[in-house]
Amino acid sequence: MVYLGTFIFPSVAILPGVVLPTQAPAATLVFHTVLAHGPLSRAEVGRRTGLSPGAVTKAATPLIDDDWIEEVGPPPGDRVAGRPATLLAVRAERAGFLGVKVTAEELFAVRTDLTARPLATRRAELDSQDVGSVVLAIGALVRRLTTGQAARGAPDVQGLGVAISGDVDGHTGVVHRSPFLNWQGVPLARLVEQATGLPTVIENDVRALTVAEQWSGAGAGLSSFALITVGTGIGAGLSIGGHVVTGAHGVAGEVGHLPVRGADRMCTCGNVGCVESVASTQAIVEQARQAAHDAKLTMADAVRLARGGDQAVLAVFNRAAHALGLAIAAVANLIGPERIIISGEGVAFYDLYAEQIRETFNAQAFGAAKDCDLIVRPLPFEEWARGGAAVAAQTLVAPTRPPRFGGVGGARVG
Repeated sequence: MVYLGTFIFPSVAILPGVVLPTQAPAATLVFHTVLAHGPLSRAEVGRRTGLSPGAVTKAATPLIDDDWIEEVGPPPGDRVAGRPATLLAVRAERAGFLGVKVTAEELFAVRTDLTARPLATRRAELDSQDVGSVVLAIGALVRRLTTGQAARGAPDVQGLGVAISGDVDGHTGVVHRSPFLNWQGVPLARLVEQATGLPTVIENDVRALTVAEQWSGAGAGLSSFALITVGTGIGAGLSIGGHVVTGAHGVAGEVGHLPVRGADRMCTCGNVGCVESVASTQAIVEQARQAAHDAKLTMADAVRLARGGDQAVLAVFNRAAHALGLAIAAVANLIGPERIIISGEGVAFYDLYAEQIRETFNAQAFGAAKDCDLIVRPLPFEEWARGGAAVAAQTLVAPTRPPRFGGVGGARVG
């Protein structure tokens, strides 16, 4: 089915082989809800969608008949006296997806089932950041995951999600700007579709990781949470009311570009004084080189010196931690999440941040926002790739907005 405005027209495949067996918009809504948040009871599906119990049952019946969803019992230990609850769950083996995380040096790819459970992973080094070279490398990696041992027994792949840093427009499939790849105005979804033959969606990498955490990570089951990533860039994914926020212009969560009082360093975005200009890994290395008077200092060297008690280098990490604490407090004050997850490459040396981040957060968080649960969660890049697959599954199989990107019917998560 294709979703156009408020009507769903039957007998038209969203993807090859992916046809939801009903004319009712309610079926797409129920399927998307169970896909993103299930297993769920019918009552919980109704609460989340606003549908009546009868409407939920009517929408679910053809989905069950066509093996898109199934009825399952409650998890062990969750049974209560009386009639056992029956939950609706997506049939994971019904369709497969691929996800790719693009960094400046490597590609990380994962093949998943419909619920974004990883089935196989691959990675490849990039010889060049040139758009054409990266697209060819993605195509080669996709072939490795869809042939031979990696594909044995796995559900057929129905789509691909590419997670990439920067200003990414999932509606049009265009990377407007990715500073770390030096890309501008790249129609990445279309190029990757041409290279792989797979319907493709693209998404900002932090938002993609947030979707993965919402499905089966530290954000699962929460009404709201935020994910702050610390590394080459500083980003945030925001999940409110079960939806990952993209914003009207696709740049929601850019906490790395909040201004920091007293900071005078130039940021990659061209402005002066952003959180990222002080707290990104490259910014820390540059400041540590100045503090240590060593132009060849690496991040590993800076961490070693700071842990060894070098006060000048330790001050660099303290300034970065203060900026991060301000950014995290701003998120807590703005959206009041149940939990803030801190991840990214930077958590490998979080011991150098922890005390100052907590001190700044406590000083800046307003009222009960101080009670927000802060957790540190190291996540490998394969998890970011899984987020790309999760976005593809949500977007391509059960669209909830008009088709607007990459030549493929569907909608971005939001």
